[in-house]
Amino acid sequence: MVNPEVAGDAEVVFEGALRPKSLSEFVGQRKVRGQLQLLLDAAAIQTRTPDHILLAGPPGLGKTTLAIIVAHETGQPLRMTSGPAIQHAGDLAAVLSSLVPGEVLFIDEIHRMARSAEEMLYLAMEDFRIDIMVGKGAGATSIPLDLAPFTLVGATTRAGLLPNPLRDRFGFTAHLEFYETEELVRVLRRAADLLSVEIDEESLLEIASRSRGTPRIANRLLRRVRDYALVAGGGATLSAVQAALELYDVDVLGLDRLDRAVMKIVLERFDGGPVGLNTLAVSVGEESETIEAVVEPFLVRIGLLTRTPRGRVATKAAWAHFGIPRHGDSLFGDDL
Repeated sequence: MVNPEVAGDAEVVFEGALRPKSLSEFVGQRKVRGQLQLLLDAAAIQTRTPDHILLAGPPGLGKTTLAIIVAHETGQPLRMTSGPAIQHAGDLAAVLSSLVPGEVLFIDEIHRMARSAEEMLYLAMEDFRIDIMVGKGAGATSIPLDLAPFTLVGATTRAGLLPNPLRDRFGFTAHLEFYETEELVRVLRRAADLLSVEIDEESLLEIASRSRGTPRIANRLLRRVRDYALVAGGGATLSAVQAALELYDVDVLGLDRLDRAVMKIVLERFDGGPVGLNTLAVSVGEESETIEAVVEPFLVRIGLLTRTPRGRVATKAAWAHFGIPRHGDSLFGDDL
C-alpha cells in the first residue's frame, strides 16, 4: 500500500506536505477562495499590501493554511504567533516593530489577546504606527514609532468574542464552513497521492463520511487507516478502513468516544434530557468548556442533540442511532 522508500520522509513532512501552497490547490470554501483571490489580485495590481484579513470558523477547516497561502501568493514572508502568546502590549510591540515591508503577520486565536495589546493593534492596523510609553508616572512620555506596511491575518474560532473596534478594522472577513463529503474525498485523494497511499474511491468515501466535515480530521483518519493497512497487510481496502476506524472508536457518523459518552449519559441516565451543561460535564469527567466547544457543536449540527433553556435534550435520531429503547416522549414531543 505504501512505498517503503518514501514512507519515512513522508511521515516527517506530513503536515507541511498536505498544506496546499496556492488558492488553486485549496479544496473547498469556493466562495471564500474567490473573494480572497480578488482581494490579492487587486492589491497586486495597485502594488500595495493587501487589506487585513480575518478568518473565522471552527478548528481544522484551513485558517492557518489560508494564511500561509496569502503569504505565498503575495511573495512575502510570513510571521506566525498566537493570541495567548501576546499577553502584554510590549509583546505585540516587539513583533510589530520587527516586521519588514509587506510582511504577513498571522495571529491565531486572536480573540485571546490581552486587552492592552488589542488597543495597540487598533492604531497599528489603521495608521501603521504604535505609541511606546517611556517612563512612569508624571514623567512618562509617548514616543510614536512608525511601522512597515504589513498585512494582518487573524484567525479565530470565536468571532463573537472579538471587540467591535478590532473586528471593524479588518478589510475582509471570511467565515469558513464545514466541508461536504465530496469535498473531503478530494482532500483525501490529494493527501493519499502525496503519501503514496493506494486507496480506492469507496474507501475514501468511507473515511470522508466519518470526518465530521473537517479536513484535519479526514487527514488524521487517513493516517490511521494507512498505519492499520501497513501492519495488517492487504492494502487500504474498504474492510480495512472500517476495521481501522472501529479500532479507533470512530463510528459511521464520525462520533468518537467522548461524543458517545455524552450522548449515552443524556439518553440512559437522564432519559433523553433536559440536562444541564455542568451536570453533563461532571457525569463524563470532562470540563464544561470542552463539552460546549468541542462536543456539542457537532452533535447539534448532525441532529442528535438540541440546546434548550432548560438544558440539553436528545432527539429522536439519537435514540435511533444508539438503538436505546425510548422510555417516554421528549420534552418537545414529536418535533424532536
